[in-house]
Amino acid sequence: MQTVADSTPGEDSSSEDSNADPKITKLLAAAVSGIGGTERSGQTLMAHCVWAAMENGDHLAVQAGTGTGKSLAYLVPAFRLAADGRGPIVVSTATIALQRQLVDRDLPRLAEALREPLGRAPRFAIFKGRGNYVCKHKLRTAPEDSDSVLFSRDAASGGGSAGGMGAHVKRLNEWAERTSTGDRDELVPGVPDLAWRQASVTARECIGASKCGFGQKCFAERAKRAAAEADIVVTNHALLAIDALGDGILPEHDVVIVDEAHELVDRVTSVASGELSVSLIEIAQRRTGKMAPDAETVRLADAGAALSPFLSALPAGRMDALDPGLATALEGLRDAAQACAHEVRKHADAEGGLDAGQQSAAQLALVVLDDIAATAERVGLSFEEELEEREEVAWIERSDNVPAALRVAPLEVAQELAEHLFGGRTVILTSATLTLGGSFEPLAKRWGLDTASKGHEWDGIDVGSPFTHGKSGILYVARHLPPPGRDRLSDEYLQELWELIQAAGGRTLGLFSSMRAAKQATAALRDSLKFPLLCQGDDATGLLVKQFAADEPTCLFGTLSLWQGVDVPGPSLRLVAIDRIPFPRPDDPLASARSRAAEARGENGFMEVSAAHAALLLAQGAGRLLRSSGDRGVVAVLDPRLVTKRYGEYLRASLPPFWQTTDPEIARGALRRLAGEHQPGSPKASN
Repeated sequence: MQTVADSTPGEDSSSEDSNADPKITKLLAAAVSGIGGTERSGQTLMAHCVWAAMENGDHLAVQAGTGTGKSLAYLVPAFRLAADGRGPIVVSTATIALQRQLVDRDLPRLAEALREPLGRAPRFAIFKGRGNYVCKHKLRTAPEDSDSVLFSRDAASGGGSAGGMGAHVKRLNEWAERTSTGDRDELVPGVPDLAWRQASVTARECIGASKCGFGQKCFAERAKRAAAEADIVVTNHALLAIDALGDGILPEHDVVIVDEAHELVDRVTSVASGELSVSLIEIAQRRTGKMAPDAETVRLADAGAALSPFLSALPAGRMDALDPGLATALEGLRDAAQACAHEVRKHADAEGGLDAGQQSAAQLALVVLDDIAATAERVGLSFEEELEEREEVAWIERSDNVPAALRVAPLEVAQELAEHLFGGRTVILTSATLTLGGSFEPLAKRWGLDTASKGHEWDGIDVGSPFTHGKSGILYVARHLPPPGRDRLSDEYLQELWELIQAAGGRTLGLFSSMRAAKQATAALRDSLKFPLLCQGDDATGLLVKQFAADEPTCLFGTLSLWQGVDVPGPSLRLVAIDRIPFPRPDDPLASARSRAAEARGENGFMEVSAAHAALLLAQGAGRLLRSSGDRGVVAVLDPRLVTKRYGEYLRASLPPFWQTTDPEIARGALRRLAGEHQPGSPKASN
């Protein structure tokens, strides 16, 4: 059964659910009081619905707008369930920022607040991938890393040609001796990724605690043991996917809470993707070294050389047919990688055994060899079905300064999620944006909720938001502008943006569909605006956001990562300007293949894929405006199609319920009043 219930924001939740659980009411009151907060109707409703789903073993999707306090609304029932002996409960997030908020702020305060009513302080732990922890074994015994000449023995000691990189590695060695956690996030200042890879291993590269001389002191193993003893385990969507798809790395659990659930499908798809490139094959060859006969390593190198011309010559984008020559090259590569892996395993199992360093070298080689063999076979198999029935998508990916690669990914992950995530446990999914066009169905379909079985049903509920969107924000659509072109931003567009920023007194977050557009707008407007204008890429994104928040008149322009997760309450953000409806690119391999598959099923491919993608991003971008109860401002979408096209109604129904207008003077007047001053007339904004 699939039902959808909606609550009206601001209504008294006690009238919404006559079956509210008294203990949840008491625990929530204690939690809110303990952290110095105030009760919110949406939060109360959500807490009771989450508890009911946990009790009944049903799945639940909860849309909870900004300011609802959704973390508390799912953590209180989770702690109660764990206190009843039914833990641990896994909480999965998409971003490091939310992980840190939960572990560093929300959970410690909540555990203390619930100590008395639960009879003990609930325990919690963060569970990260092994690669987030320094590996003492890697630092002490790893061979000269075949991936980079930077990681020579001289570099590790701080000398040699590696220079600054060697200093980073030396610092990591020193830090590893005094850290109590080995967690990369606690290394301040940090080190480049290249240096960190010299000090860490992935789960598949690890030789195992029983074989490792540092097994008893392993930071990753220590974190794993802490997670096994916790009531609440905080992890991320990638690790949740790895666990659900068969590796079983998380502690045994019956309940999962997926926060930022709108990102679940993309993160799972990324985990399930494969890649082939010439550089990856060269790494495999170097890692294999003398562990396989020269004839086999030469065979692997020749297979890489056979693949290279196809990666260079084939056009970038989705592959609908497999070139016969490429098929032969892939078969040769698969066989060569399998042969090398066989020899490495024979070497590792040889009489007399290997020391720790040799074991590590063998494991590093096997990881990349097995990946190459599996991906090469997977690409070939993906073309055996008829075009409309294919379950995977292969494409050539090429960009500036990055070697070409052949990639393969599942067309959909709904079936895997239905079977491996939803099939065996209770799952709570929540986010500020889960309804598209006013319905939970589009995302429920992508998650596989509509096919999940084993006695689990699902409900969807929108608990609203404490914000009065219609009084606090305006959605302005620039209907008078021409539709956006595919190349450069027009003079009319830049002039419109300039006038809005002037009216707002700066205080603008500019969200662009591409980095090229963000940089063009920055170059065109920076000199003519009297307000500081930052552009993503000028510095680390986190530092730019802090600078933007700290100085009221400052503006910040950027692309995808700014559409989600930017939290700047207060007067520093009065205008969110969106350049265009964020449809996926027409040549996006996955989106175009998914659209084609939808058409083959008799569905509207554009609405099922492109419009749904755009609706989700638009809702996330518009959600940057109101982050606290006192916030006011304008979301300006400078793309007339939002009101002139039939799909515009669907997209607008996915946005927060702002008051809407297409009159530019109304939008500018509201911004001027908020800025407290009238900006002078504009000079010409030029390219």
